Amino acid sequence: MTDVRFTKLVVFVNALVPLVLLLWDLYHKRVGPNPLEFATRTTGMLTLIFLSLTVAVTPLRKIFGVNSLVKLRRMLGLFAFFYGSLHLLTYVWFDRLFNLISVGQDVVRRPFILAGMTAFLLMVPLAITSTNKMVKRLGGKRWGRLHRLVYLAAIAGVVHFWMLVKSDTRLPLTFGFILLFLLGYRLFARYAPAQQPAASTNIFRRE
Repeated sequence: MTDVRFTKLVVFVNALVPLVLLLWDLYHKRVGPNPLEFATRTTGMLTLIFLSLTVAVTPLRKIFGVNSLVKLRRMLGLFAFFYGSLHLLTYVWFDRLFNLISVGQDVVRRPFILAGMTAFLLMVPLAITSTNKMVKRLGGKRWGRLHRLVYLAAIAGVVHFWMLVKSDTRLPLTFGFILLFLLGYRLFARYAPAQQPAASTNIFRRE
């Protein structure tokens, strides 16, 4: 129990390090000529990283036999939602000045905004139902089906990034290949003969 708590503390602290560094660079004006773009892209990248790490928990646990990784999944998922919220906030606050009509027009007019908004909205119910109490209220089967939305959220996030980057698409394609491998592994582990069923897909599970 002590080792698990220590590991969670280490992950928690390290997950906040990028935010501290971002705030430090913004304060000292070390973010280039466009601070808004820097902050928006950084928080978006962090969202994708934590979504990828969350989806990677089960494959890594099965491949390397480290079952304790499952205890970090909820925290990783919530950090994906946290950085996704910051990503959305930087856009709504500094770019649209909380003009929700303008945000709606942007969603309709710009497909990459629509993809990003879709990814965030898919994460909202996962964050809301992250507690054991919500699992009991929804029932195991309905709750499990709901939390499969994490895969759609990750896919929408990668599409959002790919559509945003107009020229050099190497980084979003790298995220895409990583996600494809992780999802492919889960499908193989679930349906291949003589394999055990895949573990629960909940990314926000309370351990």
